Amino acid sequence: MPPSPRNLDELASALLANGPVKTLPAAPKRIRVRLGGRYVADTTRAVYVWEHAYYPGYYLPLDAFAEGVLSYPGSGGGNGNGDRESGYALATLSAGGVSTDRVIVFTRRGESGSEREDGNVLAGLVRVEFAAVEAWFEEDARIDVHPKDPFKRVDVVFSARPVRVSISGTEVARSEACFHLYETGLPVRFYLPVTAVRADLLRDSAAVTACPYKGEASYYDVVVGGVDGLGEIRLRDVVWYYKNPKIECAAIAGCLCFYNEKVDIELDGKMLERPKALFS
Repeated sequence: MPPSPRNLDELASALLANGPVKTLPAAPKRIRVRLGGRYVADTTRAVYVWEHAYYPGYYLPLDAFAEGVLSYPGSGGGNGNGDRESGYALATLSAGGVSTDRVIVFTRRGESGSEREDGNVLAGLVRVEFAAVEAWFEEDARIDVHPKDPFKRVDVVFSARPVRVSISGTEVARSEACFHLYETGLPVRFYLPVTAVRADLLRDSAAVTACPYKGEASYYDVVVGGVDGLGEIRLRDVVWYYKNPKIECAAIAGCLCFYNEKVDIELDGKMLERPKALFS
C-alpha cells in the first residue's frame, strides 16, 4: 500500500502537471468528514481521485466545508481560493480545538472561482488526507483505511477442494475444505480452519494491518526445522487472521491464511505456482 506523501507541494504539483491516474464522480453518495467532534465537510458531490494505481481517495468540493474551518497560512483565513497562480494552496482544517495541515485546495489559475478549466480536472476540489482527521463517513457508515475502489470486489466462496501448505518440505497445514477469497488484483487466498494448521509451529506476532474490505488482521510467524533453535526457518508474519472481519467477509472470521507468495500450496492434489504479487 503506498504511503501517504510527506511533501504536499510535490504531490499537488505532480497532479497538476501530469493529472491523476483517473477520476470518477462518487455522487450521489453522501460523504462526510469529522474532526474535533464536528462534521467539517458534508457533500453529495465528492469525486474519486486515483493519485496512484492502487486505490482512490475522496476529493471534496470547496463548498462542502463548513464556514471558517479552512484557513490558509498567511492569507488571513476563511474559505478563500488560496494561491490562484500555482493552481493550488496548502490549507489548515480546524474544529473543536483540533487541526491538521494535511490539506490541499486545488484552485483555478489566474482568477477566483472553482470551475474546472485549462485541463485542471481538480480545480475547485479539496484533498484532505484520510488519516489526518477523526473519521470519514459514506452515508452513515464509517469507513476505514481508505475509500473502497468501486472497480474492485471481494468474494468469499466455500470450496471442498483439499488444501495442503508446506514450508521447506514440512507440512504446516492440511484441510479437506476451506474458504477461497477472491480480491480483484490479488492472488486467491485460502482461509483454513484454525484446527487445520499446526499450532506448535505458530508464534505470536505483534503485527497488525487494516483493510477497508476485510477489516483488521493479526499475524503469526511460522517456525519450521532445526533442533533447539539451530537451523530453524522462521517466516515472519506469513499467517494472518481476522477476529472480526467486515460483514461482507464474515465467513473467514478466525480462519488462518498463508501468503501464497512465501509458502508452497497444494490445491486438490496439484502444486500451485507461487504468484508474483505485491507481497512476494
